[in-house]
Amino acid sequence: MVQRLICLLIGYLFGLFQTSYFYGKAHGIDIREYGSGNAGTTNALRVLGKKAGAIVLIGDLFKCIIAVILTKLIFGPLYPEIKYLLCLYTGAGAVLGHNFPFYMGFKGGKGVAATGGLILSFHPYFIPTGLLLFFGNFFITHLVSLGSLLVYVGFMIQIVICGQLGVFPGATQATLNEMYVIVFLLSAMGFWQHRANIGRLLRGEERKTYITKKNKLDVEHNTVDGAIEK
Repeated sequence: MVQRLICLLIGYLFGLFQTSYFYGKAHGIDIREYGSGNAGTTNALRVLGKKAGAIVLIGDLFKCIIAVILTKLIFGPLYPEIKYLLCLYTGAGAVLGHNFPFYMGFKGGKGVAATGGLILSFHPYFIPTGLLLFFGNFFITHLVSLGSLLVYVGFMIQIVICGQLGVFPGATQATLNEMYVIVFLLSAMGFWQHRANIGRLLRGEERKTYITKKNKLDVEHNTVDGAIEK
């Protein structure tokens, strides 16, 4: 249990690095006061442009990737039978730190990029499916929220399949069940964070996102027109 708490704390500390918030502050704005009010990649892209979106995405991916790799290096040799379980605790901590940073009044992002970092660093088997679900959907529909929800569902289904097929060596069924619970809770939190998006998706009102200047509006619409993007 101590190892689990330590890994959760490691993840939370890494998750506290709010890339979009710091990037916005460096350019004179609080990203949470513009666009959707979310401190994440999509809002940074829409408000501040492609460069900001790319930097925020990379920062939020790698804060979780680094935390998970650190967990593997520290705890993997000591507890090989629960290595993947501890990685999930670290990833969950990173998502919690991203979504609920204490120094920002617990108002952060939605955890999509941080979850993506967990998937990319967790096990190679999960990378193709995650990329296909998100980017396949994105280039067809341009609905980031839908792609994010598909990734959560895909991760949850795939981890159960891989667990039962013996992909995680040394893991007992009790350990696997604990892993399934963590991923289920992460997915449930992801859906909860996207509850407003789900409502708009069901009504056909969800805003599409493009990697172009189509995302930019003017200041009167509570976005930064052309800011930072060069």
